[in-house]
Amino acid sequence: MPRVANVDRRRYLQAIGGTVATLSVAGCQADSGDSQTLTAGTAPGFPPFEMKQDGELVGFDVELLEAVIAASEYELSGWEELEFKSLIPALNNGNVDVVAAGMTINDDRDEAIDFSDPYYSSNQAIVVRESGSFSPSSLDDLSGATVGAQKGTTGESVIKDQLIEAGTIPESNYNAYGNYVLAVEDLLNENVDVIIIDVPVANSFVADRPIESAFVHETGEQFGFGIQSGNDELAGALNSGLTAVEDDGTYRDLTEKWFGQK
Repeated sequence: MPRVANVDRRRYLQAIGGTVATLSVAGCQADSGDSQTLTAGTAPGFPPFEMKQDGELVGFDVELLEAVIAASEYELSGWEELEFKSLIPALNNGNVDVVAAGMTINDDRDEAIDFSDPYYSSNQAIVVRESGSFSPSSLDDLSGATVGAQKGTTGESVIKDQLIEAGTIPESNYNAYGNYVLAVEDLLNENVDVIIIDVPVANSFVADRPIESAFVHETGEQFGFGIQSGNDELAGALNSGLTAVEDDGTYRDLTEKWFGQK
């Protein structure tokens, strides 16, 4: 099961792991009376963190960020939906002000952007077809397999750093996708043998598709909200908002709603 993070620049929130604002063209911290408005960026196709249901953007990240911003002096003007790999460029170009997309805090990203305190921690699930004969129990068992992951994710990093560089699979055996919905479809269509995906997202797909998690690869990555480098004021507001939603029970309610845990 995923582990949750406490609020602090690198400490965990206690528990594990709404109304969706309408989409808008980025408003990027424009003054509105006594408050500033923010445009958020996300990448649907990563349930239960962010996905589309009946044409609306929903998910844990969506409701959590909305609650965090509501507890601050900022206002949320809307959401921009992008591919995951486009989120950091959009942030640095000023097209969005904050990213909420199950984004892992790592050294490479920390050089390009800043993050809020962590709000969730996860590991990677190695997912296979339920009816298939392939049942790996470690990364070494993936030798020669065709594997898939979403571009720019921790799953892709595991494949590149621990499978391709280690010589477990050739680079040609890696299929990259714009989102995990496409990756799961390719797995079901037998175009890849395995996909590597965050545990809570894997659990969401496993619940309604004939796939299963063969094993969990421990990474302990922590998710944070992404912001432009040097924006200490916004970072402080998001961190205070995270503390507020933890203290008033909102974080607990959202983890129960989206992950089924009390």
